[in-house]
Amino acid sequence: MISSARLPGGVSLACRKQGIVPTRYLFTVEITTQSARLFERNPAACPESSFPAYGLTKEYRCSTSRFGIGSVAGSNCTPLGLHRIAEKIGGGWPVGTVFKSRQVIGFTWQGLPLASITHRIMWLEGLEPGLNRGGNVDTHDRYVYIHGTGDEPSLGRPASHGCIHLAANDLMPLYDFLPSGTLVWIQR
Repeated sequence: MISSARLPGGVSLACRKQGIVPTRYLFTVEITTQSARLFERNPAACPESSFPAYGLTKEYRCSTSRFGIGSVAGSNCTPLGLHRIAEKIGGGWPVGTVFKSRQVIGFTWQGLPLASITHRIMWLEGLEPGLNRGGNVDTHDRYVYIHGTGDEPSLGRPASHGCIHLAANDLMPLYDFLPSGTLVWIQR
């Protein structure tokens, strides 16, 4: 662990409210700073009755929606709240693999240098009914992912259509490291 950065307060409340057991790792996205953080649970640092203590493992530069914050279908906005990695797509393919509708369609080095969905996909599922789960606000039904982009110079500023973009050098190891089911917290 690299430091004891403070875990966002809302995540523990959301877990308790939804009856969700915290996962070993927690990936957080902060829209205001266009940054993401990976935390690892430290079971020795908390009593049984409290929300687990987490230590900051790594920080990342990311991009979220250029259309702002929101959960409504068709808005192309980034949804807030508690999510989990529901599905992982693209394992075993090389860096630069390009996806459309979660299918491989080519490679960045074969005429698709600025492809919008590249390298790997971690498909998110919202866990908070009415905020990011169910009806016209369902994160999974909206196809919101954590994924790579062919336009890595855009990282650090809002540039996506609702997803979270990461650099290939960050995304590839995260994809291999984080299991499906890992909690993801998206905040302002």
